[in-house]
Amino acid sequence: MHYIAEKWRDILAFNNLDSHEKIWALQADWFEEPNHRRGGWSGVSRIELKLPEGGVVGVFLKRQEDHITRTFGSPIKGILTFAREFEVIRAFNKHKVPSLDLMAFDQWEESGHRRAFIMTEELAGYIPLSSDEYRIGGKFVASTESKTQLFLKIAELMDMMHRHDFQHGCFYPKHIFAKQLPEGGIDLRVIDLEKVKKRICKERLVFRDLDTLLRHSSSWSVDDKLAFFKIYQGEDELKAASKKLWKKLCNRKK
Repeated sequence: MHYIAEKWRDILAFNNLDSHEKIWALQADWFEEPNHRRGGWSGVSRIELKLPEGGVVGVFLKRQEDHITRTFGSPIKGILTFAREFEVIRAFNKHKVPSLDLMAFDQWEESGHRRAFIMTEELAGYIPLSSDEYRIGGKFVASTESKTQLFLKIAELMDMMHRHDFQHGCFYPKHIFAKQLPEGGIDLRVIDLEKVKKRICKERLVFRDLDTLLRHSSSWSVDDKLAFFKIYQGEDELKAASKKLWKKLCNRKK
C-alpha cells in the first residue's frame, strides 16, 4: 500500500487487509451512502477490526472512484479528493493539530478508473459540537465555567490551524468532535478535511473559519459569540483591527 501507519501494520495483516485489493473488495455496509459527483463516487463504511490481543477497534473506511478535484498543480486531470485529504491529515499530524488517526491510504488506476481509499480510527467516545450536549445550557455546557472552557479549547484548535496557514473551509460545529476527559477538561478533534487549504492571506482564512463557526453555532447568543471572538483574538478589550473584523462578521451574519 502507498501508506500504512506502523502501529496498524500488524493489525491490518491480522485482519487480512494488507493490500489495496483486499480493502477495496471488502464487503461492508455504507455508513454514509455514496455521493455521486465530481465525475465519480465516494462513500464511507464503518468496520471493526479484530485485535491480536482480543477485542475490536472501530474504523472508518472511505472508498472512492474517479472522485476528483482540480487544483492549481493539476488543473486538467485533477487529483482524487482522498489524496488531498490524506496529505492534509498528515500535515495536521505533523503540526500537532488534533484531528484523525490515519491508518492507511492508497490510490491506483484499474480498468480505466482512478480509485482510492483512506482508513482512520473511529473517534470513540467523541460527539460533535452540534449535538444537544454541547449546546449552550446542554449537559456539558451548563455553567459559565464550562462554556468558557469550551470556548478556550475551540479557540486553541483554530489557532493551531491558522498558525500554520490552514483554512478549514467547513469549520461547522458538526465537524468538531469533543470528548470529556476523566480528569476533567475536553479533548477536541477536527474532521472533514477535504476542503482544507493553505492560504497566504491570514485575514482571509481567519475570517472564513470564524464566519462559518459563528453563523452555525445556533445556540450561541451574540454575547457568547463576542466572548468567543475575544478569546480567539486574545483581547479583553478589542483593538481597532479586531473591532473592524467583528463588525465585518456581524454584517455577514445578517
